[in-house]
Amino acid sequence: MKISVILPARARAKYFKNIKEAGIKISPDEYLSRSVIYGLFFSIVIGIIFHFIGNNIFIAFFISSVVLQIISYFWVSLKASSQVHKMENAFPDFIQLMASNLRSGMTIDRAFLLSARPEFEPLDKEVLLTGKEIALGKEIVHAFNDLSKRISSEKISKIIFLIISGLKAGGNISTLLESASQNMREKEFLEKRAASNVLMYVIFIFIAVGFGAPFLFALSSILVEILAGLTSQLALTPTTQTNLPFSFSSIEISTKFIIYFSVLFLITISFISSLLIGLVNKGSEREGLKYVLPLIAISLAVFFVIRIFLYNFLSSSFDILP
Repeated sequence: MKISVILPARARAKYFKNIKEAGIKISPDEYLSRSVIYGLFFSIVIGIIFHFIGNNIFIAFFISSVVLQIISYFWVSLKASSQVHKMENAFPDFIQLMASNLRSGMTIDRAFLLSARPEFEPLDKEVLLTGKEIALGKEIVHAFNDLSKRISSEKISKIIFLIISGLKAGGNISTLLESASQNMREKEFLEKRAASNVLMYVIFIFIAVGFGAPFLFALSSILVEILAGLTSQLALTPTTQTNLPFSFSSIEISTKFIIYFSVLFLITISFISSLLIGLVNKGSEREGLKYVLPLIAISLAVFFVIRIFLYNFLSSSFDILP
């Protein structure tokens, strides 16, 4: 039985497409099976380690297995995004070379196939595959449509659509390709300028999530611990209950709950903020996945460092913490 059948059809199709776009040589089913098996193995090891340090082995096993599968999916998605980005960078030079081949008198299929150069990797593999399909008898329009479907890039899909429209209309394809190549380079330049203009927003989001939020959560967790200690002491003092018109009761909330809540919230906002950074900076949420783990690591590190510092400072200076 294939492990991939447990996934919904849409999620399985998207996952498999990312695996293919990432350039992974093995089949998607085999990759997913290996990912699950390795994830379960490491989750068992992590669960045993947490059991020996006094935590619930089943909770540790479940959380670690989920986290490892999420990391595996993010890695595949990032690798696929990187491959597509390389294709987009190489595509203007590719169609420029194709236009030169057309001007030299080659047919459209031969000009397309001879434009596949090793320096255009990984685009050259897709071009060679499309060229083989055309050579085996597939209609060139259908072969170009399949190429557009295999590469999840809106930029490349639009250029391929222009080429197909030019083929159907019988226009000058070489002039069309040269104009498209120039437009792609100009668009890339404008995107870089836009990214530099929104750099301040990216820095603000990064500082707010990586330093501001962890500091506030660390401070609030210490304040809750202080209030819990003070109210428990006042609740046990009989003179306080008799001399004041109101009574104090201890706060029924544990410090562990505050810490777990803070960690969960920091992980959540780090993930969402990373997607937002990718959307603002590159125009795609998937581009922000590479910031997820660094942002989570920084925010959690700042949270625990600030918490330890405040705890030691207040407990040694004011003696108000246990």
